[in-house]
Amino acid sequence: MTDTATTSAPTSQPFQAEVAELLNLMVHSVYSETDIFLRELISNASDACDKLRYEAIANPHLIAEGASPNITIAPDKEASILSVIDSGIGMDRQELIENLGTIARSGTKSFLSRLTEAKDGVGLIGQFGVGFYAAFMVADRIVVTSRRAGEHDAFTWTSSGGAGFEIAQLEDGMSQPAGTRIDLHLKEDAKKYLEAHEIERIVSAYSDNIQFPILLKDGDTEPRQINSASALWQRSKSELTAEDYTQAYKSIASAWDEPAMTLHYRAEGRYSYAVLLFAPSAKPFDLFEPNRKGKVKLYVRRVFITDDADLLPTYLRFIRGVIDAEDLPLNLSREMLQNNPQLAQIRKAVATRVVGELDSMSEKEPEAFAKIWDAFGPVIKEGLYEDYERREKLLSLSRFTTTTGEKRSLKQVVADFKENQTEIYYLVGDSIERLKSNPKLEAAKSRGLEVLLLTDHVDAFWTSAPTDFEGKPLKSLSQGEVNLDLIPRIDEEPKDESAPETDEAATIAVIKDTLGERVSDVKASTRLTTSASCLVAGGFGPDRELERMLAMQNRGAGTKPILEINLRHPLVARIAGADKAARGDAADLSFLLLEQAQILDGELPEDPAAFAARLNRLVLKAM
Repeated sequence: MTDTATTSAPTSQPFQAEVAELLNLMVHSVYSETDIFLRELISNASDACDKLRYEAIANPHLIAEGASPNITIAPDKEASILSVIDSGIGMDRQELIENLGTIARSGTKSFLSRLTEAKDGVGLIGQFGVGFYAAFMVADRIVVTSRRAGEHDAFTWTSSGGAGFEIAQLEDGMSQPAGTRIDLHLKEDAKKYLEAHEIERIVSAYSDNIQFPILLKDGDTEPRQINSASALWQRSKSELTAEDYTQAYKSIASAWDEPAMTLHYRAEGRYSYAVLLFAPSAKPFDLFEPNRKGKVKLYVRRVFITDDADLLPTYLRFIRGVIDAEDLPLNLSREMLQNNPQLAQIRKAVATRVVGELDSMSEKEPEAFAKIWDAFGPVIKEGLYEDYERREKLLSLSRFTTTTGEKRSLKQVVADFKENQTEIYYLVGDSIERLKSNPKLEAAKSRGLEVLLLTDHVDAFWTSAPTDFEGKPLKSLSQGEVNLDLIPRIDEEPKDESAPETDEAATIAVIKDTLGERVSDVKASTRLTTSASCLVAGGFGPDRELERMLAMQNRGAGTKPILEINLRHPLVARIAGADKAARGDAADLSFLLLEQAQILDGELPEDPAAFAARLNRLVLKAM
C-alpha cells in the first residue's frame, strides 16, 4: 500500500537549483544504461541499515529483539510500482528535506559539468553521491515514506521530478515501521524492472556483497533472499574469483570502472584485522578536493563504523575498500578514532603494505601499474613531500617523463648514468614542451645526460627538500651551481672549452649596473652552450618554479633570480665590446638577456611595452 493518510495538507518546497538541473538531466534520459538506479537505492538502504546497527550499540532498543536490518524489493505489476524498503535508521522531516531536496556537496557543480560532457554518465552517479536521483530515469513519480528509529512521527516525501517536492506527516506514524520505503511509479518503458528475473540479475551483478539480506517479495509468495550477504573480505582468497573482486569493488566504491589493483589479506598477531582494498583505474571527481579525505570504510567485527577514519595517508586517498578490525571497541567516537593507538598501528601497517604492493606491481605488472600511475601519479607524489618514512619506496615506484622517454623509473635513470655522473638531474616547469626547449638543459644535452622533466604542481614541493635515491642526490638544473665538467661531452664536434676572449668582470659589471635590483646577481654560466642567458635560483631557498607558484598565491615576497650569461654568445660579447657611444645598445642588450630568459621560463617581461620598444630599436639598428 503506497497511499497513506496524512494529518495535514502537504507542504510544497522547491528543489535546490543544482538538484533541479540534475533532475532535468535524469528525466530526459542521459544514460544508456538504467540498471544503475537499483544499485544506488540498495546502496543507500544498506547505509541506512549500517547507521541503525551502529546507533543500536549505544541504544539497543532501536532494534527490536531478534530483528535484523534488511532490505526488501517488492514489485507490484498491477500498479506498476517498484518498492525498495529498508528497516534502517529512517529519516525525520528535516532529514527528508536535506537528503532528498538538496545536494550538500562541493562537487555538485563539477558533477553537473562532467555529466553534460559525458557521452554516458552512468559511471559518475555513485562517485558524486547523487544516486537517489537516478531513480527518476525509470520513474515519473516517487513517494518516500520514512520514520526515524526511536521516534513516533513518520513523513512522506513526494516528487514527480519537476521544480519541487511535497512533504506531509502521516496520521498514525507508528503504523509505519522504522526505516524507509521508496515507491517508484515506473514509466511505461521501465516495466521490465517489475520482473523477478530482472531484479535478481541486477542484485547479483551489483549488490550481491551488500552486508544485509536483500529480500524479494514477488506477489503473494514468501520473501526470499537473493544476495549472499557475506563479508567478502572475511572469506579466503582461494574461495574468490576475479569477478567476485570486481563486483565487490563496484559495490563498495559505488564505481563503474574495473579495479586496477586488488589487495586482500588478513593480519594476525598483536592486532587482527581483514583488509580488502582496491586501486581504481579511473580518476574520481573529488581527487583534488581541499580536504583530501580518504574513502576506506572501517568495520569492527563486520559492523560498519565510519568511512571518515583516515585509514590511509592522504596521498593514498584514491584507494577504496574496507578494513575490518577484530579488537577495536564498537563505540568508537571521533576523538577515539583520531587517538586510538591500535588504529594508529593498523594505519601504519596497511599504508606500508599498500605502498609495497604498488612498488611490486610497478616491477612485475608494468602495464597494469601504468593505469594507476596515469590516473594517480600526481597524488602518489604528494607522499614524497609528506611521508619521509616511505620516501625511498615511493621514489622507487614513481615514474617520470625524462629527456630519454616516458614512464622511466629512477632505477632505470641510475642504470644509464654517464661516466663520472654522481647526481640525478631534474628540471621543474609547467609543460614538457617548454622544459624540452629550456636553455638550462644545454650542458646536460651536450653530455647525453638523462634529465627528469617535472610538470606536476606537487613536483615543485617535494623537490624542495634534499632528496636522494640509492645514495644519488637529486639536483635541479635551475638552482645553485651546476658543474658538469667531469662528464665527457658527446658532441660530434666538441665545443671550444678554452676561456672566452670576453672580459668576464667588465661584462658582468655592465649588466649588473644596467639591471640593478631586478636580479640578485649576474654570473658566467656553466650550464649554457648555445643560448645567451638563463635565470636560476640560488643554492639555498626555493627553486624557480616553487618561487613562481608561491608568488602567484601571494605566499611569499619572492627572491630575485640570478642571471647566468654565456660569455661565448655574440650578444654577450657585444655588450663587453661596446664603446662609450654604444652604451645605449649595451643597456638594451642587457635588458634583452633578462627578458628573453624570462620568456623562456614562461614569464612575461616586467614591462612588455618597454621590451617591445627595446627590441624594435635593436632590430632597426641591425637593418
